[in-house]
Amino acid sequence: MYPPFEEKGKIFTDVVRKKPTEVIMQTTAQTIIHGILHIRLDNRLKDELDNGEPFVAITDATILNAQGQPLYKVDFLAVNRAQIVWIFPKTELVESGSAA
Repeated sequence: MYPPFEEKGKIFTDVVRKKPTEVIMQTTAQTIIHGILHIRLDNRLKDELDNGEPFVAITDATILNAQGQPLYKVDFLAVNRAQIVWIFPKTELVESGSAA
């Protein structure tokens, strides 16, 4: 079946609805990223990471060095999934700061 067309030839596709989720992640380059990962409504964070795409899109991202100092602030960041060491939703943060 072909996607619907308008009279000028524009193709219409289904809108994929996603939930913006604030996340914190560490990369293999020892950087910490704070940003928003958009997750499909019927998926968990783990499901988004397991979808097979080589990159994950993060919006409104702040990239920090290992000491927590800001390096960059960008509207869009593509992170190679193989470079993610850990990631969690910011809502799961119980306590921040360095471990003793």
